[in-house]
Amino acid sequence: MYAVLKSFGLKGLNGFPVEVEADISGGMPALSIVGLPDSAVRESGDRVHAALKNLGFKWPDRRITINLAPADVRKTGPVYDLPLLLAVLAASGQLETPPKDTAFLGELALDGSLRPVSGVLPMALEAAASGVRALYVPAENAAEAAEAGGSEMQVFPAATARQVVDALRGVQPIPPTAPVPFDPADAWNHVPDFSDVCGQPLARRAMVIAAAGGHNVLLIGAPGTGKSMLARRLPGILPPLSREEAVETTKIYSIAGQMPAGRGLVTARPFRSPHHSASSAALAGGGALFRPGECSLANCGVLFLDELPEFSRESLEVLRQPLEDGCITVSRAAGSATYPSRFQLVAAMNPCKCGYYGHPTRACTCSPSAVRQYRSRVSGPLLDRIDLCVEMDPVAFDELHSVSPSESSAELRRQVLAARAVQAQRYASPGYEGVHCNAQLTAGQVRRICRMTPAAEQLLRASYETLGLSARAHDRILRVARTVADLAGKRLLDEDSLLEALQYRAQEKVELTF
Repeated sequence: MYAVLKSFGLKGLNGFPVEVEADISGGMPALSIVGLPDSAVRESGDRVHAALKNLGFKWPDRRITINLAPADVRKTGPVYDLPLLLAVLAASGQLETPPKDTAFLGELALDGSLRPVSGVLPMALEAAASGVRALYVPAENAAEAAEAGGSEMQVFPAATARQVVDALRGVQPIPPTAPVPFDPADAWNHVPDFSDVCGQPLARRAMVIAAAGGHNVLLIGAPGTGKSMLARRLPGILPPLSREEAVETTKIYSIAGQMPAGRGLVTARPFRSPHHSASSAALAGGGALFRPGECSLANCGVLFLDELPEFSRESLEVLRQPLEDGCITVSRAAGSATYPSRFQLVAAMNPCKCGYYGHPTRACTCSPSAVRQYRSRVSGPLLDRIDLCVEMDPVAFDELHSVSPSESSAELRRQVLAARAVQAQRYASPGYEGVHCNAQLTAGQVRRICRMTPAAEQLLRASYETLGLSARAHDRILRVARTVADLAGKRLLDEDSLLEALQYRAQEKVELTF
């Protein structure tokens, strides 16, 4: 006897349809799973055998062949446990074959209960696009899958395989899951407030510019000057996630298996802070299952690298491509996968190994060559991709005990949202597809958008020749100046906008001469 059910698999960031075929024929009792399965899929047979018997069904004492089509694409993970069990039941005559527009996902425990699986959202999106009208998933994955259903596909949460069988037989229907309301503004309430930061007006201004234009930031200062405090508060002044950004980010977190329980979409902009011992593979992604790395998990959010020079040179160089292209391709012998990596880089470092080079009251114990060696760990090409660099001085005692409160995140956020509204209107015109903020402008678009006054153009020309700027640095200065002008409500870039952008140049502040 023969039966076929529909399921889905993962390939990179997207799902693909999989047909689970079961054939029961004469011969010695045996189970064979074909169709390029990995070890987790091959072990499904033992889980299905135990679960089926513990649920009270009969295991066929004949030869069972399971084929996962298409046979030329590798199948990974335990996601096929549930459809495999149902296919065996249908092929053995214990269950009618489900309708063709019904699909199944889920891992089985030995007692027949369903466990959550990774990557449900991209598979559910593919299911909806391929005409599936009913999708059965583990209860913990239902909220995530419901975001892909819309009005055309219903998602049915199940705690056990028995519930799925009873629903297919019409004995006990399962109520479909409704999507969780999408409210990204609520995420601001869970981010520390900028009012906690004392002093540091220049650094606070840099963070506002970074949020308004999507720019990368480097903070340099002695220990305890507030570098980490500022970085962790940046998501609180960023614009809320759009639904398209939330879906893209949720797909990444779903594949990585890091979705919060009971959540539909990720509503807060990610903030990732990997330890400086992280390898290049941890940042870029990869492994046997092509899992996304920190660069992709920070998509549409902030990637914070504290103690920047302590990262290995190999790990830091991994950042160069995603900072420029907004995506990263992980290639291994088994294939490749491309993940979006449009993040804001916020890095922090001490001025030297001991942390007190240039400190007004504490003496630095590092020699000039040690300071130079410490700072040279950050390469010039990486610095060239950082738009804003701020040197932070120690906070004075009076600033710590000031009675006048600092600006709150809500006040700074109003400035950011006003500048982003100007950019949204500007980039709604044809020719700016995919551009949402100034930092995403291409070289050709910079020429059209960043119009300058004659005095500002003369200032930029002199700076270009004096500082020995690269073409990339030239364009990044113009993008920052455009953001400064947007915050001030100016149409043209004037000298003040250029001067403020030039003072944040990272290359000259990190590469010291003695």
